[in-house]
Amino acid sequence: MAAQSDMEALQAAWRALAGGQEESGWRTIPVNVHAPFMLLAGRRMPGGEEAVLVGFRNIRRIPDSHLPQGHGFEVYRLPTDPTGGHRLLLALARRTGGSPELFTMMAEDIVRLLNTSTVVEEGGILQRFLARIRAWQDFMDRHKEGVLSSEAELGLFGELLLLQRMIEAGGPPGNILDAWQGPLDGLQDFVFGPGGIEVKTTLSAGGFSVTVSALEQLDEGLCHPLFVAAVRLALDDSGVTLPAQADIIRDRLQGNLAALETLEVRLIQAGLLKTVVERYTRRFKRVSDTILPVKGDFPRLTRANVHPAIRKARYEIDIDLSGATDIGLSCALEILGVI
Repeated sequence: MAAQSDMEALQAAWRALAGGQEESGWRTIPVNVHAPFMLLAGRRMPGGEEAVLVGFRNIRRIPDSHLPQGHGFEVYRLPTDPTGGHRLLLALARRTGGSPELFTMMAEDIVRLLNTSTVVEEGGILQRFLARIRAWQDFMDRHKEGVLSSEAELGLFGELLLLQRMIEAGGPPGNILDAWQGPLDGLQDFVFGPGGIEVKTTLSAGGFSVTVSALEQLDEGLCHPLFVAAVRLALDDSGVTLPAQADIIRDRLQGNLAALETLEVRLIQAGLLKTVVERYTRRFKRVSDTILPVKGDFPRLTRANVHPAIRKARYEIDIDLSGATDIGLSCALEILGVI
């Protein structure tokens, strides 16, 4: 977590810059200076929208097409350096009407990323800055409230639990995190080359009814080999919360900075924000998880077995009644070439 003084300095600077100027332009205050970049708090006048500005000494140009735009924020290059330092300055600014609360969450995460980065090369810092903003862009495209629904909370916990189990089984953490497509609304939650694993999670003690969101999701003709990971959880005071499960994985990735950075991006894309972790109070305990091959007579709807007039379908199946045999996670990972 970023030093508290960093965020206090940013928010204090925004307060100091508020009001007092009607003409168009920028008002800025440096809040931290690192070689080779400068971090400033700013307000864009006359509207007074908050901004975080990052200045680079040696990067001279960046195509506008590389600058992400999102709901409630924008990123753009300032034509001149308002500090007179002849730096290239990129502004992450709240748009008029954008949520101040959500923008503050985003700014806090960006400040934390920049001030804890061990990368000292300008190009690497710029890439991390833009990649983290794109993660927020993905988040804002998918989530409106800033807090996951109960159903999404349960589903993400199941994915994180399986991610932990794959690392414990000997899977390379970086490869597993790169394969994690659930936060990106992928058809399968984990994609390894041509194959994948779809995670389904339930709290039900009897039966395992799950929703399949598309005809393509359990189509082994499109993704092969394909497995369903059926994760059964229970609510229990001895269990762990969703944020605590994320922390378990962070602990396992200590020393692997690239994997940790990918994890943080995926968590933002999934909608799990550090600024609202206290909102997640349910404690989940693992009851069981089974790995079922999707092949043969596994019950599913695909384009090959429905009438051509059916263009889309969303349906439920009871995995307990599928008749499929658990092959175990290690076996599935071997078949997928992960271990």
